[in-house]
Amino acid sequence: MDGGGRPEVGRGAVVVIPCLNERPHIAAVIARLLDDPGWSDPLVVVADGGSDDGGAELVSELAARDPRIRLAHNAKRLQSAGVNLGAALHGAGRRWLIRADAHADYPQGFVSSLIGEAERVEGAASVVVALRADGRGVFQRAAAFAQNSRLGAGGSAHRRAGEACFVDHGHHALFDLERFWAAGGYDETFTHNEDAELDVRLRRAGGRIWLTRQVEVLYFPRPSPLTLFRQYLSYGRGRARTLLRHREPPRVRQLLPLAVAPALAALAAAPAWPLAALPAGAWALGCCVYGLGIAARRRSGSAVLSGPAAMIMHAAWSIGFWSRLLEQGRARPTAPEREAVR
Repeated sequence: MDGGGRPEVGRGAVVVIPCLNERPHIAAVIARLLDDPGWSDPLVVVADGGSDDGGAELVSELAARDPRIRLAHNAKRLQSAGVNLGAALHGAGRRWLIRADAHADYPQGFVSSLIGEAERVEGAASVVVALRADGRGVFQRAAAFAQNSRLGAGGSAHRRAGEACFVDHGHHALFDLERFWAAGGYDETFTHNEDAELDVRLRRAGGRIWLTRQVEVLYFPRPSPLTLFRQYLSYGRGRARTLLRHREPPRVRQLLPLAVAPALAALAAAPAWPLAALPAGAWALGCCVYGLGIAARRRSGSAVLSGPAAMIMHAAWSIGFWSRLLEQGRARPTAPEREAVR
């Protein structure tokens, strides 16, 4: 952790929202989080990574009118650094840290529900939540259909319905601040996958991660093929870094996407050896057929594109993963990637 030191831990909760250029959404997200009668002594910290759309100025105006809102300037720009910074600056005297996303929608009572779960479940160092994707434009809705299915999420517990249980990883929401600092907080060199990387350290330190079903977060995917590709490229690179650092093998649900990049590379040999195109062709056909099945079940025209959206996610993740593994073989380590918060 490099966010400013480890504060004294007490009672109550602080919410930290790392963001960049989220002026259209940030006020509504803050208002939604504060609309929680069960949350005593509320405090929302927006860790702004250098917005140039007027978002930081808007938060500053909100903070001037409402002492429950604070603005922190996140010079490192990354989400991992933003959460660490907000918690270090404003977590003193509070027991819980809650991480929120400026690009999501939260149910009323989100914070108090999480605190209630954390207090009820013995031994929980973290409470994670279920995530459901939704969209507004045609492609964003298609990506959401893919992310809500096994085709896009691979059966991740926090991406599907089920019972509350302890898990290895989930969508980050609440931390016991003492456990958070003891594990070192987020690694600020990670642009993506910082959540899964921290979960490894939490578990190895004896912490348990509880997936609650009391609340569900609504998430909005990237609205275009290019932005979705870039996001999943970074996800793949982050997952590879986590694997290399902690020597944890990929899960079964990650093995199939791992094969996508080699299958695409094999297409170069297809003119001389047509069978080389078989793996990529089978993958593409399977995704498209699965997407058509989603469209039929959901009766949605947008869902027809869920197969191609999943293909973008698979290919980008796989390319990112393999590119990071190949970089590991270099004599000198690569400099930390410095991408802005999403």
